[in-house]
Amino acid sequence: MASWGPEALAEAFRYATDWFAVYVEELNALNVYPVPDGDTGTNMHLTLQSTRRELDLADTSRMPEVARAIAYGSLLGARGNSGVILSQILRGFGEAVREREALEAQALAEALRLGAKTGYRAVMRPVEGTILTVARAAGEGARGETLEEVLENALKAAREALERTPELLPVLKQAGVVDAGGAGYVRFLEGLRGYALRLPLPEPPKVERYAQTAFATEAFGYCTEFLMEGVEVPIERIREAVAPFGDSLLVVGAEGYVKGHIHTDDPDGLLSTVARFGRMVRTKVEDMAEQHTEILAMAGLLDEAPPPTGLVAVALGHGVARAFRSLGARVVAGEKTQNPSVEELLSAIRSVPNPKVILLPNNPNVFLAAERAAALAKEKGKEAFVLKSRTLGQGLAAAVRYTPESLPEELLPEMEEAMKGVATLEVTWASRDAEVDGLKVLKDKPIGLLDGRLVLVGETPEEVLEGLIRLAKEGKEVLTLFLGPNTPKEKAEEVAEKFPELVVEILPGGPDLYAYLGVLE
Repeated sequence: MASWGPEALAEAFRYATDWFAVYVEELNALNVYPVPDGDTGTNMHLTLQSTRRELDLADTSRMPEVARAIAYGSLLGARGNSGVILSQILRGFGEAVREREALEAQALAEALRLGAKTGYRAVMRPVEGTILTVARAAGEGARGETLEEVLENALKAAREALERTPELLPVLKQAGVVDAGGAGYVRFLEGLRGYALRLPLPEPPKVERYAQTAFATEAFGYCTEFLMEGVEVPIERIREAVAPFGDSLLVVGAEGYVKGHIHTDDPDGLLSTVARFGRMVRTKVEDMAEQHTEILAMAGLLDEAPPPTGLVAVALGHGVARAFRSLGARVVAGEKTQNPSVEELLSAIRSVPNPKVILLPNNPNVFLAAERAAALAKEKGKEAFVLKSRTLGQGLAAAVRYTPESLPEELLPEMEEAMKGVATLEVTWASRDAEVDGLKVLKDKPIGLLDGRLVLVGETPEEVLEGLIRLAKEGKEVLTLFLGPNTPKEKAEEVAEKFPELVVEILPGGPDLYAYLGVLE
């Protein structure tokens, strides 16, 4: 093949994403660096999927549009350490091809080299033996007269570098594996080569060993991510602000968006620090010690036999997720416009060691996916029960009644009863003009939902919150209030002072697109 035009390049990336998907579980099993968070394959795949979504929306007859979709899509969808680094490699690749009419052999080689350089520049303290090492080797080895030759030589160099990663990182040698992020980059290059050679997709390899089982459970901290828009300050300033909070730090950006990833023991402090630089679009905080325990459970290596019943909950916002975890739940991160898939719910069900599992969807939009995941889990030998919690408040109330030593048949009636005694208050902003149940809603104005039903509009989030509390407080005693990422605690305290009859607890980490999430009991 002499060259790839913009449409062929877009199709090559789509095919490489499909190729990569075959190896996600294999890559997850490899991951050990920098801590056993066990999801490198998933994170890189989500990054590539976001790129493909942008390509699907782009005018792929024009190379600048394809280049932008590759750079911009990978940034918005970047997940985890390796996913963010991959997004920067793809950003460099996109910059290299932006002004070209077609991608011929030499241009492809240059794009691979610039991608690696861009990846290195994005990391404050680059570590050898990671995806960076493999990407650099691929760029240096990329040579030939045809696209196929360039990809063959780049892939050969990348594989050789991947095999050397245990010599560069002792933690890999200890576990007896190569670097997961580097292996993921190799699989991505294989996908590009597979498209060039018209190869069929391979069969998924069988995963028999998890590298994370080589490590003891420790307090690994929290894997914290954020995405902001409307950022006008230099990225270096944001990097300097967050650097004291932890390690494995990445802060990257493009077109006013900034994506961050850091491992820290103070996720709330980190997020409040960066929130002043722009509008928070999305956050994610995951307890890495808990993730490690889940990996051990999947591998069957926990020391004690598990109790009969596990709990899985869909949650929005890192503070809400932390509350569910404190009640014993395995959390599946959901977003208001991107509910968990059947596959994600099934993986969560399978990851808990208990033979029976109760699943809290916490949103009617998740009911069907939850029921399908439960059915698939039963086919695989694990019994799952879907308790149809319609709101996060109902889910939290139900989770309070959860005890792993009890059977689902005993727990479900108690959890259902707890759901009846709670009111969920949601304060967010209207996404468009509309009229709902006689209420006129204007785009970007605060709105209030009571138990999922729109009941109030107002000029400020605090006005709406106060109105919701007055509507729902009859017979209630306790209000738990989760703050959105851009909501000052002082504003919530001013509202709480108006209700001395309630015991009010104010917590950070509410859903990203909300000003407030309240639970009245």
